[in-house]
Amino acid sequence: MIIPWEQIDPETLYNLIESFVLREGTDYGEQEKSLAQKVEDVKRQLNSGEAVVVWSELHENINIMPRSQFHAQTDHSPGD
Repeated sequence: MIIPWEQIDPETLYNLIESFVLREGTDYGEQEKSLAQKVEDVKRQLNSGEAVVVWSELHENINIMPRSQFHAQTDHSPGD
């Protein structure tokens, strides 16, 4: 289930994004970005709709993922 990021308390959203960035460990190529820059990148992706905040009832956790990945997972859910 997609959670509208705009409805999440700003401090909670920042902590969620920071946790996501630290957990993902994405390679940014030769030019390393600071944690603050990575958090801003994710915020920008949420704002543009590229990324979504997702609650998994099955796993009882919250995550951030690309919108296309979320739709791919829901399109292939059991019972299709």
